[in-house]
Amino acid sequence: MAAPKKSSSARASASIPQVAWHQIRAAPIVLVSGPEGFLAERASRQLRDALRDVDASLEVHDVMADSYAPGELMTLASPSLFGEPRLIRVDGASTMNDAFLQEALEYLEAPADDTVLLIRHGGGVRGKKLLDAIRSGVGGGIEVVCAELKRDSDRADFAAAEFRHAGRPIAPAALRALVSAFTDDLAELAGACQQLIADTDGDITEQTVARYYGGRVETNAFAVADAAIAGRHGEALGLLRHALATGADPVPMVAAFAMKLRTMAKVGGTRGAGGQVASTLGLAPWQVDRARRDLQGWDEAGLGRAILAAAETDAAVKGASRDPVYALETLVRTVAARGHEL
Repeated sequence: MAAPKKSSSARASASIPQVAWHQIRAAPIVLVSGPEGFLAERASRQLRDALRDVDASLEVHDVMADSYAPGELMTLASPSLFGEPRLIRVDGASTMNDAFLQEALEYLEAPADDTVLLIRHGGGVRGKKLLDAIRSGVGGGIEVVCAELKRDSDRADFAAAEFRHAGRPIAPAALRALVSAFTDDLAELAGACQQLIADTDGDITEQTVARYYGGRVETNAFAVADAAIAGRHGEALGLLRHALATGADPVPMVAAFAMKLRTMAKVGGTRGAGGQVASTLGLAPWQVDRARRDLQGWDEAGLGRAILAAAETDAAVKGASRDPVYALETLVRTVAARGHEL
């Protein structure tokens, strides 16, 4: 996988190891930085699993830095009666409150034994004093850089690593086709990789990818839904017609709309850091962040009408209508208008 991208200021100031998400390892302090929430979540889970492999009695504690209560960190890091190792995961450090900032700085001076403190910071200037202290080497930490994968080559490196880790060969043309089918969401690309790994045997070829994702190689269902939800009616309609012309099935097209709209409805009206909301709703943090971006320009009434339209369209493409394409186009218009008249 490509090396993590680092800003010139980070390179200049950091005197601790900076590694990619898949190279995460135990250290007294583990700073997980960068905007790519999916990779940060994957890194955190990988570290937890690695520590449990070493000692199954590992205690895992989750803390929100923006709602941190004074004394919480010291309490969790205090030695227990049976001396179990601990992993303390702190989310929302980009909006940390003053109590966490002060006590985390104090903790760096004398980290607890048999304890890993993982701090997730998605970016921004809040908590810079703490980040600078960690990067200078106070506490003996490492930094896991989760940069956003914007280029196709970076996403291809990510997908190739998924197959390499599973010991499954994939043809270069198949890898290119898969990456082009999932250009908008890293989590969807990861899910597609895992599906191919789980559901197929032998080498993964371009024909394998085409059999599973068909028209999505040219235009995937989520690209259509994303354009419509963002209010780009003409683009969404063009993408839809191209997808259908290249063999996309209307049923998963509607499912993509329904899934994104339902997630928006769950997240709408919630407050707090993405990790905290995700835990409450049973979602991943990246899903909460994405839904919040998608909700811009929507109101509650319009979202309700769009969800109803998706349900009606689902029935239409499954046999309730003689013209499923028209039903899909109507759904695109409704969603692009954010549940109101265009």
